[in-house]
Amino acid sequence: MHIALFGGAFNPPHLGHIMIARQVLDFTDTDEVWFLPNYGQDPPKPDLASVGDRLAMVKLIESLGTRVSTLEIDHMLDGNTINLLPFLPKEHSYTFIIGSDWLPSFHLWGNWEELLRKLPFYVFPRNGYPNEPLCPNMTVVSHPNLIVTDISATKIRERIKAGLSVAEFVPEAVADYMRSHRLYQ
Repeated sequence: MHIALFGGAFNPPHLGHIMIARQVLDFTDTDEVWFLPNYGQDPPKPDLASVGDRLAMVKLIESLGTRVSTLEIDHMLDGNTINLLPFLPKEHSYTFIIGSDWLPSFHLWGNWEELLRKLPFYVFPRNGYPNEPLCPNMTVVSHPNLIVTDISATKIRERIKAGLSVAEFVPEAVADYMRSHRLYQ
């Protein structure tokens, strides 16, 4: 089976994440997308919810063709993708999903050149970010029916802090979880 790994903080998970996963399934040779919430974050992000809260919310966005993998959390990894590779089940092949917003700083990822040799990448377009610079072993996800958005976890956290609704940007179960756990206020 070919697995697309969708790593990140998921702080919080939102409809943009779901849209990306669905379209990677639709427009690539991917059999399944694994949401892979990270344990460590390098560099640390501001307003980062606990690992437990982020994992609980990611579990609320699972859908047909996706599942949540806790490999990074189970092994308490530092957020550098290269350190995940030894823990991936050997019976599958893998591609890692990144947004085009990561391309300008991809060279700052830990052991990025070795990572590119060992793991192909799907680059998903993001509004306002060019699909460059592309490195070898990176493929831009493209299709005439591709839908691109600029929904971001940062904007969702900012809306919550400003007292604005996020109902149209996150699944209802995620909104309920954030509200009941008083996240990002």
